Amino acid sequence: MSLVDLSAAQVAQAVRTGDLKAVEVVEAVLARARATEDTVHGYISLLEDYARRQAERIDRADAEVRAGWLLAGVPVAVKDNLTLAVGETTAGSRILRGFRAPYTATAVLRLEAAGAVVIGKTNLDEFAMGSSTEHSAFGPTRNPWDPERVPGGSSGGSAAVVAARSATAALGSDTGGSIRQPAAFCGVVGLKPTYGRVSRYGLLAFASSLDQVGPLTRTVEDAALLLQVMAGHDPRDATSLDAPVPDYRTALGQGVRDLRVGIATEYMEGIGPEVQRAVEEAARAFGELGARVETVSLPHTRWGISAYYLIAPAEASSNLARYDGVRFGYRAPADDLTTMYTRTRGDGFGAEVKRRILLGTYALSAGYYDAFYLKAQRVRTLLLQDFRRAFEQVDVLLVPTTPEPPFRLGERLADPWQMYLSDVLTVGVNLAGLPALSLPAATAGGLPVGVQLIAPWLEEARLLKAARALETVLPRPAWPPVAGEGQSA
Repeated sequence: MSLVDLSAAQVAQAVRTGDLKAVEVVEAVLARARATEDTVHGYISLLEDYARRQAERIDRADAEVRAGWLLAGVPVAVKDNLTLAVGETTAGSRILRGFRAPYTATAVLRLEAAGAVVIGKTNLDEFAMGSSTEHSAFGPTRNPWDPERVPGGSSGGSAAVVAARSATAALGSDTGGSIRQPAAFCGVVGLKPTYGRVSRYGLLAFASSLDQVGPLTRTVEDAALLLQVMAGHDPRDATSLDAPVPDYRTALGQGVRDLRVGIATEYMEGIGPEVQRAVEEAARAFGELGARVETVSLPHTRWGISAYYLIAPAEASSNLARYDGVRFGYRAPADDLTTMYTRTRGDGFGAEVKRRILLGTYALSAGYYDAFYLKAQRVRTLLLQDFRRAFEQVDVLLVPTTPEPPFRLGERLADPWQMYLSDVLTVGVNLAGLPALSLPAATAGGLPVGVQLIAPWLEEARLLKAARALETVLPRPAWPPVAGEGQSA
């Protein structure tokens, strides 16, 4: 097996015991990135020198110290809306051109403290606003399974580099499905933790009541490892939960006998036949594993997408007001302050970000707040109540991640509403603050299809247990043959 095909758990174990050098693994993954980037374009920047220094530090460490690092030598890519005190942090936007963050995000710091090696910053829809990674100032990322198709978004770069094996694992952010949807499109595991379970300190805010940091990995075990390291209270993040962090790894082998699995009928409406078959196969697999499968109802699901696209743009309108050309990033030349503001924001933001700022500002404006924003928050409460009632009946929910397999590049750029509907099965989890995971379940026409598991608040251990059990029985698709395959280390 090539070094680039090893899971995070396999890399860490081999580096801890001295069977592999961190430098060997990092060089192999960097070579893989150089060989595939012309096709995939998953990275905005590769931090090769920084990665080599970190790998050398790990290899120099005493064996006793190295033995305590859960992620020793694991090459990790970081979505470029998480700050890193090395290189630029762009959020995929021209308006942050030249911005160098003075600090590293807590989630990244915790990975590095556990021995992970950051090898680069990944491409994303600008400020995480998108479902295809086509809305980036640095150009689109392409799906490693088919370069004519999107990798999903907004964490499309992170999902694509894990699928292309040009990173062993990656970090993304999930505001309305931005980890889970690209995970499904790229055939990898994507975990969105409970809101507040992972610190958002250092995450460039899109919608503060919805954003959450999480991992994209090759296996459920790898997702558990990364979450184990990142989870926990952070006093620098006011939304961080001060709650005990269980040992997620011990849950992986517990099995699912008598676990109550619910299929939400509303989530099965309007999905493609390939996705429906994947969910049905997952349900059969759960039954064969001893779980009890039944149907449940989440009656307000149909209103989730409308509520989300009022609440998220409203919060974005507020959060993005700070990008004004005064304190950091790009500044347009002008003779007066007002013109400078206008030109900076006009030149610096892309079309999709402008659209969402306008939507959000309108929803918050006088005379429309009650009719739009406040009503959307009421729908959010109804969705939350739906989930609470469902979890009185079942332990986890099994639903599709996306309505269909990955669509073609450019196919939905002219129709924002069709693009927004890509998130129809994922936004409810964010509105309710729940943990959820997308798991590769099948392939259709050579393209990956994912299923989504949802658990109650702070029940990531239960979520990972169910996902791990399902992972062991569902057929795992081979990794996509990306251009440059023969050049990997």
